[in-house]
Amino acid sequence: MAFAKKIELSENDKKYLESLVRSRTLQAQIVQRARIILLKAEGVPTDTIADKVGINRKSVMLCIEKYKKDGADNALYDTPGRGRNPEITDEEKTWVINIACQRPYDLGSPEETWTYTRLATYINKNAEAAGYTRLSTISRSNIRRILEKAEIKPHKIRYYCEKRDPDFDKKMHEVLVVYKQIELQFDDEGQILPSESVKINTISYDEKPGMQAIANTAPDRMPTTANGYRYRDHEYVRLGTLSLLAGIDLLTGEAIPLVSETHKSSDFIEFLQILDAKYPKGEIIRLILDNHSAHKSKETQKYLASNPGRFEFVFTPAHGSWLNMIESFFSKITRQMLRGIRVSSKEELAERLYQYFDDINEEPVVFRWKYKMDEVAVEKCAG
Repeated sequence: MAFAKKIELSENDKKYLESLVRSRTLQAQIVQRARIILLKAEGVPTDTIADKVGINRKSVMLCIEKYKKDGADNALYDTPGRGRNPEITDEEKTWVINIACQRPYDLGSPEETWTYTRLATYINKNAEAAGYTRLSTISRSNIRRILEKAEIKPHKIRYYCEKRDPDFDKKMHEVLVVYKQIELQFDDEGQILPSESVKINTISYDEKPGMQAIANTAPDRMPTTANGYRYRDHEYVRLGTLSLLAGIDLLTGEAIPLVSETHKSSDFIEFLQILDAKYPKGEIIRLILDNHSAHKSKETQKYLASNPGRFEFVFTPAHGSWLNMIESFFSKITRQMLRGIRVSSKEELAERLYQYFDDINEEPVVFRWKYKMDEVAVEKCAG
């Protein structure tokens, strides 16, 4: 006995067609064609399908061939012209895009973002009530094509920083002016020009808190000629955290560290004291820093008042830490030293941090700010 040849259905198409067959609001012709495809997928002979759905054999074969050629929508709906797929109007596309651009939760769903499957389910369920009956059977793939053409990606989230500081532009300009002043202190060969007034030492400063001191539970197995990888037990022990307070002298490139258990006002004051001891009396120490509470606390203000005229602070705007050049240095130290580090104690982590600073200070790199420098007027920096 010969068996009828089946057609292969994807899981999505099968669920889609089954939902159409169960519908009580669709045109009978659409439900009929959905049944034809499902029956053929079960291997039912063409003549038997024709008898079950009540149409002639030729119509059954045409529906199946249209599905094989161009998918479910092509088989279910009559084309407006020979060789053309059924078209979705611009108004219908706009409604689909409008739904995709809303948060699912605001439309009664628990999700935060759409998946194409969940979006198709919502559109199929609500299209008729919104006056777009045609879309009550639109497939997931068609929805995806509409959104991709409109460059809408409802399943993705990109993050940004809102400018919540009303003085963002003003503070950014002040930081850039400092960088321009630094630039003017070098000659064409990169040598520092002698100062004609009180020397200003500019320090780009920030903290890196919460650095984990992590110990291995077993020694690493180092690479050999037989095995080129270092092997490490996936288990580890947390020994606590340390904070790194650091600054970079923007004239000399020297990096200045302080490793501490915390990063409170007392730690920040200790760092200021290190700077005070480092630079000759009578010179100004200018810090570019963020708006951390320790930088503006009563304890800090009291210390600054005890040493008048010695320190100047230039604050970056809120959410403007990228303006501080030491951020690039912290990124570098993370890549070069901290990634994958294992120690036996917090004291070892501190020692290795100080050693790192000693090593890089043997050949210090002078950091130069380039982004948006052309927007800073030179005449505003001369003073």
